[in-house]
Amino acid sequence: MKSLLSLKKYFYRYKTKLLLGVLFILISNLGNVYLPLILKDSVNALQKRADYSQLIRYGELIALISLVSGVFLYLKRQTMIVASREIEYDLRQDFWQHIQKLSLRYFQNHSTGDIMAHATNDLNAVRTFVGPAVMYSVDTIVTLVLVLSIMLSLNVSLTIYSLLPLPLLSYLVYRLGGLIHIKFTRIQEKFSELTTKSQENFSGIRVIKSYVREENEIKEYKTLSHDYFNKNMDKVKIEALFQPVLFFVIGISLIVVIWIGGLKVINGTMDLGEILAFVVYLGLLIWPMIAVGWVVNLIQQASASMKRLNKMFEEDYEIQDNELTDHKIKEIKGKIEFKNVSFRYGENLPYVLRNISLEIPQGCTVAIIGHTGVGKTSFINLIPRLYDVTEGEVLIDGRNIKHMPLNILRKHIGIVPQETFLFSDTLANNITYGLSENKMEIVESVSEISQLKKDVESFPKGFETMLGERGITLSGGQKQRTCLARALAIDPNILILDDSFSAVDTHTEEEILKRLKAYMKDRTSIIISHRISTVKDADKIFVLDKGVIAEQGTHDELVQKQGIYADLHYKQLLEKELEELN
Repeated sequence: MKSLLSLKKYFYRYKTKLLLGVLFILISNLGNVYLPLILKDSVNALQKRADYSQLIRYGELIALISLVSGVFLYLKRQTMIVASREIEYDLRQDFWQHIQKLSLRYFQNHSTGDIMAHATNDLNAVRTFVGPAVMYSVDTIVTLVLVLSIMLSLNVSLTIYSLLPLPLLSYLVYRLGGLIHIKFTRIQEKFSELTTKSQENFSGIRVIKSYVREENEIKEYKTLSHDYFNKNMDKVKIEALFQPVLFFVIGISLIVVIWIGGLKVINGTMDLGEILAFVVYLGLLIWPMIAVGWVVNLIQQASASMKRLNKMFEEDYEIQDNELTDHKIKEIKGKIEFKNVSFRYGENLPYVLRNISLEIPQGCTVAIIGHTGVGKTSFINLIPRLYDVTEGEVLIDGRNIKHMPLNILRKHIGIVPQETFLFSDTLANNITYGLSENKMEIVESVSEISQLKKDVESFPKGFETMLGERGITLSGGQKQRTCLARALAIDPNILILDDSFSAVDTHTEEEILKRLKAYMKDRTSIIISHRISTVKDADKIFVLDKGVIAEQGTHDELVQKQGIYADLHYKQLLEKELEELN
């Protein structure tokens, strides 16, 4: 229940609508509880042989009160349920905004399925608490107070007898509610696993089909789905006890009223109309009693979901602007310096980079090369602050990047990642993703540099061609060239290419590099590649090995050193000769 207290700011935001809803509930219920009193008077009047006109007046009064109650019943839903939808909207927007600002580390440590479960089931469970649960809680409390007040005014002793079974009801609701909370938490955790499995299958469908693992995936999904089904059934079995328990307790109360009230009517101490009103009032208590069970169920589910959401909301923004940020900085030029930089992904994990010190002058093209897993990608991730250094500092234009506004820093850096990602949108929109507006002259210009334009000419709708999910309709080389065009479109002062030509043939690569050389004049370029042909023309080459800079220099200087770089160079020359012989 404590987890739901975090919703108070949303309730306060819509307090006017919620308070109006409470007022409408009060007016609607006043009409409902007044009807049995009219019924009592009409029955007593019949016993005294009331005339036709008197009965018509009672009928007209019942119709009028029913109409007023119905109107305010409609209004209470239009205020409280609408407010709940608005709160849901705000909560969803806050959730999305928070997710967008979390660091890459969070997404590495949490599955996509778990995050999707937050965005769907958890948010919906909270919304049902904010809307129906709150509305029916108020409705139940108002009804109970009004009905019990009138019952006590009619006959105190009979009211006390009729309420004797209710403490048992309270105890049972408390016990069953606690069990539902535990069961629902387990359901949500299993739903996260199920969502993760689904997402992985959809994303990896090519691999699944290539290795003929469809049947195996079906079996694994069936196992997860069956576990999810069983956990839902465990909760349903608990929920199924609510209504029988409620009707049983209300039934006992009715028996007490009819038995004791009947004796009072026989003895002449109560009117028949009063005993009939008592029975109707107990009938009015049936829905509030049922609502208690239903509301407790919703509250327990919402509490479990909000606890999961709060855990996500409590995640700090690892990388963000702070009091040290100099907001006077509006642009960067491109001089990069690493000073004794060391980096690791976690406190208990080994260092990926150790004591890196280097300088990249503005307008210079440098290359980072080395065997797989030596920290090349980790190195370039530190420049736009996708991760922060563990030790040391990274400077751009002589200023620590931690003191630069994050949006300014990243706006001036174009990155072509090792793993390409394209959105399920048009080719043009993918290229101009980093721009505030779609300018076709920019699209065509950067597509010419990335050697994508010649391919686009064969597409049915040119740059307006829709790409499938993750750009599935494009080849690997076309994806990489599209990502390069997207990075160039933002007109960056620093361009980072992380093994961006691995799926591009050597001839196309040479054409791209030739055009990039002219485009990146006076801009800083960092190229990561496993191909010597890609990096050999760089102004300076850094060779990473086991997280440290093992060698540095130009292509010719490094070949003469007969070290790691020279070894890679000779091996690739031999591979090329063997390919030509074949």
